[in-house]
Amino acid sequence: QVQVVESGGGLVQAGGSLRLSCAASGSISSLNIMGWYRQAPGKEREWIGSISPGGGTNYADAVKGRFTISRDNAKLMVYLQMNSLKPEDTAVYYCGKRGTGPLTSEKGYDVWGQGTQITVSS
Repeated sequence: QVQVVESGGGLVQAGGSLRLSCAASGSISSLNIMGWYRQAPGKEREWIGSISPGGGTNYADAVKGRFTISRDNAKLMVYLQMNSLKPEDTAVYYCGKRGTGPLTSEKGYDVWGQGTQITVSS
């Protein structure tokens, strides 16, 4: 069974940092592009960034310079390091496995985790 599980969410003050983890299993391999998304209440799911099997990354402008995606292929783990957090970063954060379709579109990912809540207080 293909699965991804996010962890590491919580409550943090503005300006603080958190690191999210995404554990992959099943048919997900070190050859898959993985992405991070977030969804705030009342808003659509928003692409944050993606990482290729070789470690190449792309980020949305809203998080560029503050968030860093990394991966450990041997452990099938993907990480999202979030620094200088802002209240507007409050959302449920999801890890996804790239399928077909646009890199920055929710439709381009075919396996999702259950999400982890990040709340940034001002």
